[in-house]
Amino acid sequence: MVWIAFTFLAAFAQAWRNALQSQLSDHASIATVTLSRFILAGPIAALYLFGLYQVHPTEHIQFSGTFITYIGAASITQILATALMVVLFKQNNYAIGAGLAKSEALVAAIFGMLFFGSALSYFGWLGVVIGGVAVLILSGFTIKNFNLSTALLGLGCGSAFALTSLWVREATLTSQLPFPHSAAWVLLLVISTQSILLSLYLLIKEPYSFKVLWQYRSKVSVISLSSCIGSIGWFSAMSLQHVAYVKTLGQIEVFFTMLISAVWLKQPVKKRDSFGLILIALAACLVMLT
Repeated sequence: MVWIAFTFLAAFAQAWRNALQSQLSDHASIATVTLSRFILAGPIAALYLFGLYQVHPTEHIQFSGTFITYIGAASITQILATALMVVLFKQNNYAIGAGLAKSEALVAAIFGMLFFGSALSYFGWLGVVIGGVAVLILSGFTIKNFNLSTALLGLGCGSAFALTSLWVREATLTSQLPFPHSAAWVLLLVISTQSILLSLYLLIKEPYSFKVLWQYRSKVSVISLSSCIGSIGWFSAMSLQHVAYVKTLGQIEVFFTMLISAVWLKQPVKKRDSFGLILIALAACLVMLT
């Protein structure tokens, strides 16, 4: 049940990262905010991997063609997913898009079954579906406030995150390393690839972005740290359990987000959110008991 602890860690860290990225998006471009997630996470991931080898030495990674393909695919789709999430931050009806972006668990379940050979139990499927309904309720989704472009952005974001997670899990399974070294290697390689790709893009297209990152360096540092901690949690959990289960349990991020909103941003929790929170708790129980 170690995957449960890692998922809780990931959800808590991601709630903080999203809140900080949302603030930074008011002052920086989409690509700049996206890079803030990765720019310092590489060195942190390297230190984490180094620490693992000091505590428990084992063999090093073997780079096969399949492994490299999974790393490349996961890196690119996570950049795309993060960029789409930042675009959602800028939408007037952000909550709806963000709710649909949380369709990641259901999309991961469907993609996993169709293309990755994942088999979920009946209770597992029930938990995933209930979790999907819960995030829609919490997003305030209604027919009246439905916006097609925002909905498509949200679904695209959720699908990109789902594919990222599925490819990350496949990379850890093909690494032929024990846990947690397998997840740590994949984390380091994915984050490093993303940092290089985004930095090159910004150097060519938006060179001024690095001044913005330096100007908000304190916030960027916390974003990178929380992002790396979250990724350690996600990558570790997904190397041990089906992506759909991990992402369904990970919807407890909503609890942490509301806690942050209430304590830090001084925004009280709405009464209508209670039903959605109950559904998330039910979904979490179903996947933990699977």
